[in-house]
Amino acid sequence: MTEISIGGASIPPARARRIDVSSPAAAARIRARYRSEARFKAYGLASLAIAGIFVVVLIVDILRQGLPAFWQHSVMLDVPVLAEVVDPEGKRETSAIRGADYFQVMRAALEGAIPGIESRGASKKLNRLLSTGAPDRLRDMLVADPALIGRTIKLPLLLSADADLYFKGAGTKIVSRPGVGVATLSGTSGEVTVLTAANDFADELVTIKRDLQKRLAAALAEAKRLEPYGQRTAARVQELRTEAAGFQERIEQPGVEEILDSRMPSLLVAINGGLIKVTKLGQSSVTGETLLPLRSNSEVSPGGWRVVKYLTAESDRKLGDQEVAFLERFRDLGVVQKGFNWLFFATGDSREPELAGIRGALLGTALTLLVTLALCLPIGVMAAVYLEEFAPKNWLTDLIEVNINNLAAVPSIVFGLLGLAVFLNFFGLPRSAPLVGGLVLALLVLPTIIIAARAALKAVPPSIKEAALGVGASHQQAVFHHVLPLALPGIMTGTIIGMAHALGETAPLLMIGMIAFVVDVPSSFTDASTVLPVQIYLWSDLPEPAFQYKTAAAIIVLLVFLFVMNGMAIWLRKRFERRW
Repeated sequence: MTEISIGGASIPPARARRIDVSSPAAAARIRARYRSEARFKAYGLASLAIAGIFVVVLIVDILRQGLPAFWQHSVMLDVPVLAEVVDPEGKRETSAIRGADYFQVMRAALEGAIPGIESRGASKKLNRLLSTGAPDRLRDMLVADPALIGRTIKLPLLLSADADLYFKGAGTKIVSRPGVGVATLSGTSGEVTVLTAANDFADELVTIKRDLQKRLAAALAEAKRLEPYGQRTAARVQELRTEAAGFQERIEQPGVEEILDSRMPSLLVAINGGLIKVTKLGQSSVTGETLLPLRSNSEVSPGGWRVVKYLTAESDRKLGDQEVAFLERFRDLGVVQKGFNWLFFATGDSREPELAGIRGALLGTALTLLVTLALCLPIGVMAAVYLEEFAPKNWLTDLIEVNINNLAAVPSIVFGLLGLAVFLNFFGLPRSAPLVGGLVLALLVLPTIIIAARAALKAVPPSIKEAALGVGASHQQAVFHHVLPLALPGIMTGTIIGMAHALGETAPLLMIGMIAFVVDVPSSFTDASTVLPVQIYLWSDLPEPAFQYKTAAAIIVLLVFLFVMNGMAIWLRKRFERRW
């Protein structure tokens, strides 16, 4: 029987739907679907590639700026420990040794390395190449062993931040070429004139004329730009036109000596073991000031002297020509040493970039996170266990759950304001202390841990608890002896991710005063301190280039901690994860 009769009427059997898979239209639809899938896959791969490029560029830029900060330069010199300076009374008392004028000892070591410096200004610039912390190691050595007083010690002396950056590649590029003609000198110190038998400086003179043409064009363009402003800029326009007229006059006199200023690349002559900075330039003669003293004023044959050029103008450099000359002499003497920057991890913050370190910030971060973990882990886990396993399902628990979820999305600075109002203003806890920072971060992380712990408890199959109850265990025993241990890997993963979130927070800690400049390393939970993200924020706002390198280095340290913590979370999940 193939038909069904209803009320005398017959209903024909349902026809099977015919699927078109072979017609040209069906083939076209299939090709279109494949093209759509290919486009979607290409869009996904392109998105991943773009995101990967941004991440790589960010990490490479941070590493490029931060890695140099992990190295530091010093000069290895023979330091005469003068007894009349370090211990004039000869009592070898610790207090007298600590309070001695070690900078006088440092000056004696520098003068021994570069003798013949007569100018007081040059001597000051030479001394400023050393860090203010250069005598610290010598002082500690003499306190530990007073028998060293009166001897000469070979010791690395820490360079200043600017000198250190120079050896890291932040200085000027230097080019040189041998002199062609015979050179004669008018003296060995002060202002010296160098005459050559050939036009050794003709090319440099042409370069100066071209530089004057550029400055002439720039002055005229600036004057033209300011002209429409009328009387407000009339004086400046007149000054620019006068300056342009002077440039034009100098350009039209090709054979006349040129006066070099700080806005031009520095030209120097290295001759007879000394260095002369050129101030007047002609085709076959130069006149300049002696930066490094000459051994003699004897005539020098071709190739025995060199023309040196510092390509970056002196006005655009942190170090002047005199300081660069000293540093290059140290390099030639082979006394410049490069070593790992242990001070970066062994000292607290400092106004001197080369002495600034992150030890105080690291210990402050550790103490703050200890307080945070001690509070949020037990409270968060117990709250999650109660809400998931013991709390009655009514409007009150629903309200609590909604508020926990909302707190996880509250901006972090709100918790900082709460900590400022409650912990500092109401309870009077110490400002800028790890205790208060830990309390604020615990409030911030607690909702995240509760949500993660509840999700881990839900992931445990109900049959495990039911089996425990079936063999006579109480509800509490079933939860704490069976469900909670199996959910512990997920709970620990959520806790570590929450702590990593707390590690990178800055805004709430700024509100409770942890932005203060703290030099001392904290030793307790109530000592004033700062944390690593805030230290990065403070250094990033400073104008010194060395602090910018320190900022990137501190970011690298912070990223390493974050990677380690997230790696631990992944390892715990893989190690203890159960396949139900």
